[in-house]
Amino acid sequence: MEPPAAALETLAAQLRDERSVIAEHVVAPAGAEPALGLLVATGPRTAAARGEYAVVIEAVREGYLLHHAEPRLLTGADSDLALLAGDYLYALGIERLALLGDLEAVRELADLISVAAELHAQDRGGEPAEALWLGCTVAIACGSSAAHVEAKAALREGREDGLETMRRSTRATAAGAGIREALDAASEAIDFGARRG
Repeated sequence: MEPPAAALETLAAQLRDERSVIAEHVVAPAGAEPALGLLVATGPRTAAARGEYAVVIEAVREGYLLHHAEPRLLTGADSDLALLAGDYLYALGIERLALLGDLEAVRELADLISVAAELHAQDRGGEPAEALWLGCTVAIACGSSAAHVEAKAALREGREDGLETMRRSTRATAAGAGIREALDAASEAIDFGARRG
C-alpha cells in the first residue's frame, strides 16, 4: 500500500483506471495535500493500514467536496455528474473501509456524511462542517468517546454549543492519543473551498 502522503495520487489513479464516466474528468491533485488522510494515519486505531485509511478518508472527503465545495480530483463535470461522482466516492470510501473490517469506523463515516449533509441543508456548513470533519477523522484514528457522540448530536441539532463542544472533544481525544500536533496541522491545511449549497 502507498504511504498516507500519496493518498490523493492513489485515489486519482484508481478513478482513472476504472474507466467509468468520471474517468475522463480525473485530474492530478495539483499540489493538494491529503491533510485529513495524514491526520487519520497518525492514530493508534489505524496503525495496521495507515495508507489505506488515508485513501478512505480522502475518498469520502472528495465525495463531500463534489457535493458541497470544489473538488480536487475532478474537473469539468456538470452538476449532475458531480453529484453522482460524490455519491460514488462516498460509497467507495465506505467499501474500502468495510474491507478492513472496521465497523466502528464505517459507522463514524456514515455519521459524518449524514450530519454534514444536514448542516449544509440547513445552511450551517462552514466552521461546523470543518469541526465535524476533524472530529470524525480523529475518532476514526483514535476511537470514539461519549463526548464525541454528544458533540455530533449537538451539531446535528443546531445547538449553540455544538461547534465548541466538537472542537473541545476533538482536541481532548487528539491530546490523549498524542496526535495534537497532527490535528493542528490538518486544521490549518484543510480548505473546503466555496460552498455550492
